[in-house]
Amino acid sequence: MDGGFVRAALTDAYQVTMAYGHWKHGRAEEKSAFEVTFRTGPFGGPFAVFAGSEDFLEFVGKFAFNDDDLAFLMKSYPEMELGFFDWLRNVDTSKVVIRSVKEGTVVFPMEPLVTVEGPLAVVQLLETALLNLTNFASLVCTNALRHRIVAGPSATLVEFGLRRAQGPDGAMTASFYSYAGGVDATSNVLASELYGIPLRGTHSHSYVQSYSGEDLAKVNGNIKTPNGESRSLLASTLEHRRRLGWTETNQGELAAFLSYAQAFPTGFLALVDTYNTLGSGVLNFIMVGMALMDAGYTPVGVRLDSGDLAELSILVREKWKSVAAEDPRYEKLASCTIMASDNINEESLLEMNERHHEINSFGIGTNLVTCQAQPALGLVFKLVEINDRPRMKICSGKSTLPCKKSIIRMYNSSTSRVLDLIVLCDQPLPRLGKESTFYSPTDQGV
Repeated sequence: MDGGFVRAALTDAYQVTMAYGHWKHGRAEEKSAFEVTFRTGPFGGPFAVFAGSEDFLEFVGKFAFNDDDLAFLMKSYPEMELGFFDWLRNVDTSKVVIRSVKEGTVVFPMEPLVTVEGPLAVVQLLETALLNLTNFASLVCTNALRHRIVAGPSATLVEFGLRRAQGPDGAMTASFYSYAGGVDATSNVLASELYGIPLRGTHSHSYVQSYSGEDLAKVNGNIKTPNGESRSLLASTLEHRRRLGWTETNQGELAAFLSYAQAFPTGFLALVDTYNTLGSGVLNFIMVGMALMDAGYTPVGVRLDSGDLAELSILVREKWKSVAAEDPRYEKLASCTIMASDNINEESLLEMNERHHEINSFGIGTNLVTCQAQPALGLVFKLVEINDRPRMKICSGKSTLPCKKSIIRMYNSSTSRVLDLIVLCDQPLPRLGKESTFYSPTDQGV
């Protein structure tokens, strides 16, 4: 996920100046411990999904300033002694010890997600990259899970955000961690190639618009059946059009659907709202879908990209059921997929759920990959020990908990999570049958 930018110089200037200060005063190798945490749950919720730790561990293993980095820093900080740059050139992360919650774990505010121990100046230099590699990854992963929870376990979720993401790196990161968070597939070809994410895609309005009525007779409608026989998809479609009396639908759209079905007989999912969703798009899909079934294939379904998605999905499903009921040969029409993709977010999903929509699949773009509801998670990296002595920050709204800590996840007899307990690393664990008093880490009175 690094795009070539993740290297030692991917850091904030003050990490270098602090490291120099520690080095100059003989403190660079002092023992330190830092923790990563967050203060409030993202998107107004109580939890986050932690992600990005694998990328960070890879970064630490390869950490090194190259000659160009060092030359730039020498030019930028002429006041720094040359010995410091020799120290930077030979920075060794082998003494750094990292403890982290497992990738993909649901976590809560104030919990120690990552503990980094090691030489003070070295660990300080790791801070910015650690936060960069985990903040957005965790935010996107959380966002994807929240959309999954609202959409329900049976809905298919496809990440459609490549064109709206914050640059190529943002797009690749979003595709990867959306999938990790519960999305089923992506439209991002490169992400599918590199990360093994299932690839999904339909067609756009421009594909439909590129055809006109005069193109209908020009469509190469011949198709091979699963048995190898040749069938005319065009002739079959026109026969259904005549029989059903749907002769006023848009012919250019019909030509586009025919060409797409001929190209993808096992993957025909049509975008039906280019001109008139119910008066043309859905009817044209049904006619082409019937022709496909005559040839031994089953159409996948339709995509709705505008209008009242919940209402349209109900009307589309009713139309399919009505057509299927009239002719049992086409009963599979009734269960075809209805996909929606118009600015989908948590709120719109909840609203559609209340209206008992008929949508099976959602294409989610901008609101998923840009985390439009909350642009940043707010993971922080705070010093908790120096030379085995506790350290804490005390200020209004930003205080920290001192000492190295661990998370104990407690369950009841039915394996349901009861609570997470934050304990000191050397603190005895609660014992079964013995009463314990717990305090909230956000309780200012404790």
